[in-house]
Amino acid sequence: MTSTRSSYDVVVVGAGHNGLVAAAYLARAGRSVLLLERQSHTGGAAVSARLFPGVDARVSRYSYLVSLLPRRIVRDLGLRFETRRRRISSYTPVEAGGLLVDTGSTARTRDSFVRLTGSDRDFQAWQEFYGATGRLAQRVFPTLTQPLPSRADLRRLVDDPAIWDAIFERPLGETIESRFADDTVRGVVLTDALIGTFTHAHDPALRQNRCFLYHVIGGGTGDWDVPVGGMGALTDALADAARAAGAEIVTECEVTSIETDGVTAEVRYAGGVVGAGHVLVNAAPYELARLLGDPTPPKPEGTQIKVNMVLRRLPRLRDATVDPRDAFAGTFHIAESYTQLERAYREAASGRLPSAPPSEIYCHTLTDPSILSADAVARGMHTLTLFGLHTPAGLFAADRSAAKAEAVASTLAQLDAVLAEPIAECLALDADGAPCLEAKSPLDLEAEIGLPGGHIFHRDLAFPYATEDADDPATRWGVGTGHKTVLLCGAGAVRGGGVSGIPGHNAAMAVLES
Repeated sequence: MTSTRSSYDVVVVGAGHNGLVAAAYLARAGRSVLLLERQSHTGGAAVSARLFPGVDARVSRYSYLVSLLPRRIVRDLGLRFETRRRRISSYTPVEAGGLLVDTGSTARTRDSFVRLTGSDRDFQAWQEFYGATGRLAQRVFPTLTQPLPSRADLRRLVDDPAIWDAIFERPLGETIESRFADDTVRGVVLTDALIGTFTHAHDPALRQNRCFLYHVIGGGTGDWDVPVGGMGALTDALADAARAAGAEIVTECEVTSIETDGVTAEVRYAGGVVGAGHVLVNAAPYELARLLGDPTPPKPEGTQIKVNMVLRRLPRLRDATVDPRDAFAGTFHIAESYTQLERAYREAASGRLPSAPPSEIYCHTLTDPSILSADAVARGMHTLTLFGLHTPAGLFAADRSAAKAEAVASTLAQLDAVLAEPIAECLALDADGAPCLEAKSPLDLEAEIGLPGGHIFHRDLAFPYATEDADDPATRWGVGTGHKTVLLCGAGAVRGGGVSGIPGHNAAMAVLES
């Protein structure tokens, strides 16, 4: 490792987007900052890559959409980064028809609900429910970059007993079943509660509610936007901002342990040690415990499969009333009715891959073609991202390659069932003649980017309020570890998860407040 000092005000472990945010804030505040990264590059899970030989497409390899990144972080750090809103929220094929939610046309959305369900009852319920979650987002999202409110203070801020009860008190399934009648509509609502979260609608622990909350409050709107230039554009901008502010970034440097006496800390890596006033850890709490030599918590378990594709052209749909450019621009739901989601969960919980794996797809290049070369755009090529649910890591343990192949084949079969042609016929071929398709199981995420169990949120998400008295800055900001000089700045912090930069911001604020 090459660094300029033997000790720093702050050492950040892990150069994913949250580590980069923390480093940039602290360096801009005049602190000496060293950022250590195990891999040969920065970015963590928020990276872009040319995955297929001879195909000029910079694909967001792991994480792929942005909702929870506050504009204030972009402004504070002077980032040259933008997102674009998707007009189409979602399309869900049902037999030869489907449900299209068009945020630019209330009339078009209503007509789609009526064609699917036979009345506008569920459309009116949809408008009322998401009107309430929109107001919730406006009130809750700004608190994510402030010290943690108490539960009582957050409830007063929400100022809506019905939506508080629906999201914070009762299993989400009760609300879905009381408000919506149609099985497809119910499923579309529930999917936001299951992203990276292995649970069901009536989980009494409310894991589904916590996941749902973070999926409907981003930016104060709940929109999930497309990162222009791909996800790597964000982390490249963050790395530039951190370096410009004076932070030192060292890659290919794996941290092996952290020691602290409560006043200062030491970070050990292969070949050396560096001192720190504070250590910020952009890794899962499970990994942090290993680094500190503390008792390890139960290992988290990821529950998703990610498939990246490059297409020669978009596939035709069985539903001839919807343009594929609309259907794939938003979130394209596959096998995600309420009944199908419950069945898939029960099958996976019993130890077998779901017979009809639920998944959702989106096409980045319909909104932002800049990740393709001009020639690829002219030829009509597109990227396609598939995110599969209810495929927990344990299902891949016995024979990871065979289980992944089975999961991918079964998931793509569900996609083919709603297309007018097999997706395989639309895949581009790379320079070696191989189809442009790459799949990542939870075990791949563990091996490649160090996520224990492949859990994309590092552990179960938490409600965004304090659960203990805040007697120190780290606890007040939701980044405490039980060690005064060691803070969490990754997704495992309170209010972590998603590509947000919020844990990095909050850990930096806690250091500056110390």
